[in-house]
Amino acid sequence: MGRLKVSKKFVALFLILILLSFTIQTNRILFHPSNIKIVKGENKNLDITFPFSLSTNKEKDNVIEASSNNTDSISLKKTYLLNGIDTGKAEIQIKFLGLIPIKNYNIDVIDRPELIPGGNAIGVRLNTRGVLVVAVTDLIGIDNERYSPAKDAGIKVGDSIIEIDGIKVNDAEHVVKILNEIKDKKVKILVQRNKAEFVTEAKPIQCIQDNSYRLGIWVRDKTSGIGTLTYLDKNSGKFGALGHGIVDSDTGKLLSVDKGKIMSAKISKIEQGKKGSPGEIRGVFYEANNIAGDITLNNSFGIFGTVRKEYFDTINNKPIPIGFKEEVKEGKAYIYTTVKDNKVEKFEVEIVKVQPQTKPDQKSMIIRVTDKKLLEMTGGIVQGMSGSPIIQDGKLIGAITHVFVNDPTKGYGIFIEWMLEHQNNPR
Repeated sequence: MGRLKVSKKFVALFLILILLSFTIQTNRILFHPSNIKIVKGENKNLDITFPFSLSTNKEKDNVIEASSNNTDSISLKKTYLLNGIDTGKAEIQIKFLGLIPIKNYNIDVIDRPELIPGGNAIGVRLNTRGVLVVAVTDLIGIDNERYSPAKDAGIKVGDSIIEIDGIKVNDAEHVVKILNEIKDKKVKILVQRNKAEFVTEAKPIQCIQDNSYRLGIWVRDKTSGIGTLTYLDKNSGKFGALGHGIVDSDTGKLLSVDKGKIMSAKISKIEQGKKGSPGEIRGVFYEANNIAGDITLNNSFGIFGTVRKEYFDTINNKPIPIGFKEEVKEGKAYIYTTVKDNKVEKFEVEIVKVQPQTKPDQKSMIIRVTDKKLLEMTGGIVQGMSGSPIIQDGKLIGAITHVFVNDPTKGYGIFIEWMLEHQNNPR
């Protein structure tokens, strides 16, 4: 009886372990990203454990080849080698006991893109679409009564005013001019809020302070600053920079681009970063004769646009392959950035942590500056270095985006894949 009890316990424990292993493997399969990129001429491993197996679409054998390199027939685990034969799309399927489909994987075999890494300091000048509302206030009319025309019309901080009575708004001065020509007649206002547009109505009020007609709003129409170029695409002429979007300092909203330019900039001063106080790179740029390119898009993953042909002649870096997010690993890397005059330099960093992201995010990895020269000059990562390209194993893998306020030697980086995926995406 004693031996029987022991045997039953052993069998029960064995079954629990099998069930646990099955559950873990099932979850790993189900939550693994459904889309897999493979570079043409390269391969990728996929581990599958019994009772699961892999099958391919035979019609797509010219795109991908799947083979098992296991020689041990006793092992329950098989490693499949997915070879990218030619560019195109294919599908593989994981099955339970070779019969029941569990999950499909979409395989995209692509050529590995090559980009010119930047590191150049750039001046950024951005004109918004319409004008951005940064404050909504009350007014005192010439009758000494208090009015709130913008508030009553439902206009809020962060809204953009695109048109007034069918007239496209160019800048803050243009708003004043339009209202003073219309005077006290009710106007229709086209407003953009979070990518959606609506029309509202308001009646301008003649203010007692200066007799001008106003709506009770403070607006902004442009912004400027210093940043770092991340990459150039020699074939398309496109560029990406910053690794994060430009937001209004008062509203925290992404600025909607109407016209924008990047310009060559020269570093004039560096304010070192300290614990609790982020540092800053300051520079000068002149729009008249240093225009490098035109900004067409400002979204959460950077600013994007096209560079002018003559700007390519000033870039010394050569195109290098990009590294996909699954290729990024913890360890040594380096960045290109400009901290003196207009010279791009190479500095060592360490990738401390890589986030296993399946959705785009600005904070893909944690970077620590290890280069003594850069630490002496800046204290680590400072404002203005956003967009500095990150290189690992000869591949462009990402860009610096943020600094840790309490530790300026550390900051976040974004995968280059996310920037490339969103260089044509308004969101």
